[in-house]
Amino acid sequence: MHIRDLARQTGVSPKTIRYYEQIGLLPPPQRAENNYRCYTQADVERLRFIVGARSLDLSLREIAAILAISDHGEAPCTEMIDTLDHHIATIDRRIADLQALRSLLIGLRQQGDQNATLWEDCVCALVRDRVSIAERNAGSDRA
Repeated sequence: MHIRDLARQTGVSPKTIRYYEQIGLLPPPQRAENNYRCYTQADVERLRFIVGARSLDLSLREIAAILAISDHGEAPCTEMIDTLDHHIATIDRRIADLQALRSLLIGLRQQGDQNATLWEDCVCALVRDRVSIAERNAGSDRA
């Protein structure tokens, strides 16, 4: 099949397919007499794996590592599980950070008074002073 057929079957643009070939995620395709790229069903499956992995937010480097194991005839399941575990831990940290930020924003919002004097006792002053306090704390941590 030609690149347009591979693109149609996988939902990946020809430009992206060529890029994946360039960086080694897809092997160089066979060429027809007219020098057109010719792909196989194995290329379709490999590209579908790449698309699925990208949809899970795996990086191209992570995908390349998994595919390299497979290309050596080994099952990449352990690498995939380790990668998924790493992503789960990262997401858990991001969720905790976002929850802490949400609590902070709610606290600032509750302290804020819409009728306060601008830059003195309004919510904008609370935000400004929070940065000043954080800078002072960072400076005392370095001392």
